[in-house]
Amino acid sequence: MDKKISVPISHDDASALRAGDYVLLTGTIYTARDAAHKRMQETLDAGGKLPFDIRNNVIYYMGPSPAREGRPIGSAGPTTASRMDKYTPALLDMGMGAMIGKGKRSPAVKEAIVRNGSVYFAAVGGAGAILSKRILSSEVIAYDDLGTEAIRRLEVKDFPVIVVIDSQGNDLYETAAEEYRII
Repeated sequence: MDKKISVPISHDDASALRAGDYVLLTGTIYTARDAAHKRMQETLDAGGKLPFDIRNNVIYYMGPSPAREGRPIGSAGPTTASRMDKYTPALLDMGMGAMIGKGKRSPAVKEAIVRNGSVYFAAVGGAGAILSKRILSSEVIAYDDLGTEAIRRLEVKDFPVIVVIDSQGNDLYETAAEEYRII
């Protein structure tokens, strides 16, 4: 059975999730990819503030395609999370609640997830058109000049994700591979 979680994600909700759990997210999440992460880091390095409050919020590593008529967003599939790994520990230490992407994470990111009681979710790659149907609204809130890599605020309802790395450091990519390893 799917677990339903409201986002921003509470520390208690994040702590209760386990690698392999299917989760439906409802509420507000933010998009940011490589260029937006670089810009956010430059802002922080210069003593500035992020364009949204990172605490307990969820960043979806996604750059959408243009919206079709009558839709708030185009295809909205995940991008490879490891490209954001050099920026992620600092954001987790600032209170980020979770991330959504695809693919493995670095040991430094895993350590920061555990240290902060956060969660790494995966969305199904290649299913961007289906995932976009769970997005009710999309608004660019920062870095409009980055085009598809601008930061967007999304309102989602029952957005399907899988817990890949839980707050205890359990990693579904590792445990699932081990479970099916032939000796």
